[in-house]
Amino acid sequence: MANPAAKSTATHRVRGACPHDCPDTCALAVTVSDGRVVKVAGAADHPPTAGALCTKVAFYAERIYHPERLLYPLRRVGSKGPGAKFERISWAEALASIAERFRQIAAADGAAAIVPYSYAGNSGLLGYGSMDRRFFHRLGASQLDRTICASAGAMGYQATIGASVGFDPENVVDARLIILWGTNSVVSNLHFWRLAQEAKRRGARLIAIDPCRTATAEKCDQHIALLPGTDSALALGLMHVLIRDDLLDHDYIVRHTLGFDALSERVLAYPPARVAAICGISTAAIENLAREYGSTRAAAIRANYGINRTAGGGMALRAVACLPALTGAWRSPAGGVLLSTSGNYPVATAALERPDLMPSPTPRTINMSTIGHDLLHAQPPIKALFVYNSNPVAVAPQAAEVVRGFARDDLFTVVHDLFQTDTADYADILLPATSHMEQLDIHKSYGHLYVQVNQPAIAPLGEALPNTELFRRLARQMGFSEACFADSDDDLCRQAFDWDDPRLAGWSWEKLKADGHARLTLPRGTAPFADGCFPTASGKCEFYSEALARAGLEPLPDFIAPREWRQSELAAEFPLALITPPARNFLNTSFANSARFLAQEKSPAVHLHPADASTRGIADDSPVRIFNRRGEFQARAVVTDRVRPGVAMATSIWWRKLSPDGRNCNEVTSQELTDMGGGATFYDCLVEVVRV
Repeated sequence: MANPAAKSTATHRVRGACPHDCPDTCALAVTVSDGRVVKVAGAADHPPTAGALCTKVAFYAERIYHPERLLYPLRRVGSKGPGAKFERISWAEALASIAERFRQIAAADGAAAIVPYSYAGNSGLLGYGSMDRRFFHRLGASQLDRTICASAGAMGYQATIGASVGFDPENVVDARLIILWGTNSVVSNLHFWRLAQEAKRRGARLIAIDPCRTATAEKCDQHIALLPGTDSALALGLMHVLIRDDLLDHDYIVRHTLGFDALSERVLAYPPARVAAICGISTAAIENLAREYGSTRAAAIRANYGINRTAGGGMALRAVACLPALTGAWRSPAGGVLLSTSGNYPVATAALERPDLMPSPTPRTINMSTIGHDLLHAQPPIKALFVYNSNPVAVAPQAAEVVRGFARDDLFTVVHDLFQTDTADYADILLPATSHMEQLDIHKSYGHLYVQVNQPAIAPLGEALPNTELFRRLARQMGFSEACFADSDDDLCRQAFDWDDPRLAGWSWEKLKADGHARLTLPRGTAPFADGCFPTASGKCEFYSEALARAGLEPLPDFIAPREWRQSELAAEFPLALITPPARNFLNTSFANSARFLAQEKSPAVHLHPADASTRGIADDSPVRIFNRRGEFQARAVVTDRVRPGVAMATSIWWRKLSPDGRNCNEVTSQELTDMGGGATFYDCLVEVVRV
């Protein structure tokens, strides 16, 4: 599977694409010498990347050549859990063992007792979902509902706009007002921040809406520090003022929206005074923001998925997505709202994943956000897990249940990864994965409009395999004879997109492979919904959603309070709202075992406002215990006014085995799900914090 160029001893450069779960999907220029990666830089000829990388990826060679990199198949000897020991085996032994157990389980309990567990540890279209999906579909395994990050917000947004689309990020340099809502762009969307900074130099005002004064909020002209989970209330309060003060584009509303009268009646219940009390902000902040937004045509809202991790997460994105249609901000190329650009790409999902291989009736679906509960209580029981592109023992909510589930003696677990993660400690068979530097892939993005190729820069280290080759071999071992299991990675890339779609006009896999990247053939400098034509059933921005009504959900935007707030006894016992955004030097649990980045992060930390710290006798750098009825973890206190009163912010996601007490923040998070989309509610979490 290696690139022939990787065998060259000469120094050369290879085009790549960052596969990590980030909207920027940077284009890489990888320098290789004597078959080793010696430098990773941003590609200067890729407009979104423009030669710049985050520090995590800039030091990627350290990840590839990490001394603890997995290089050979392993079998566990001894007990599961922290400190688990493994012995080396051959690929032939590993594949035979997996196939034998899968056949036994399928014969005794049905193939649906086998569950794949994966997410976006590799976001390339091949690495994320291609040959693996074909394998599990043909096997008849349970389906996995991949909900842990974005499903709630995506559903709410799509119910309003129609798809995961919005303004062209490259146009934002001409905005006059940019609202960064629930996004810490400096950390998690660096290249959008570069465009926002250019807009600021041209005279735009930047406003951050976030419970914490993040690195992004600190650099904005204004920061509105609302309470977690109150974003939809704020959006409804803004709508109230816009309608009350007639800061509306009536022509746009009449021509291009559905349900305005019903929305107008709904927002009467959200006057600024009530919303201020809900959000924990001033009435003036709501009034002033509404007036500024309503009087600025080129007003852009950049929203992100931090908004969708509470009980009302889907409704929150739905409410925010309504705003530009009220004011006509969509008429400006630099106006509107953006959550994700992913809906612009004509991905040929069915061709990649082959759902037609599934048996009838379709196997059950397991929600990845409730894997702890399902491992302990699903009926019929889960008897085998195949984990790749994810680290659920560290990232899944309510970790105590997750750990108990993975520790079951009767659960057969396979893990495919670059490292012996927290999850790998519970594996029966542990398989070495390639990094993206060692495999071919093709990429879309959820933060820009460019398709990219990732060429392998070096030969796979040791006996590591990419997901595609692993499942190709396992399909042969299982005796699957369908021709699709012989497709090469090159074949899969050719199948990944509908190349006849007008958005890829003039492009083919062969041309893209030669050129490295290409912008979708969407018009530049234009407003996508200036004349309506939303990709909804009605063709309009749907303030009232018939699709939600048919699904038994509230069809109009509304505020759904955080679930744990509604339990007064619980709120009194645990008065702090915990949010757990990623540490600057980690990306979920990727990079969290890097010596460089561990040194920079120092230790797990929880940030508290001085008022909250003082009442608890907590000083800066004190060891503290964060707890609720689900569990507890320990961290170092950071006393700072960067978090608002009533909020605790814990940097995440630490590997459990690298945390001082062997636990992380997901000890206290909940497996309860969002209002729509079945998403995780990581930020709907009340805790208490005490000094240790």
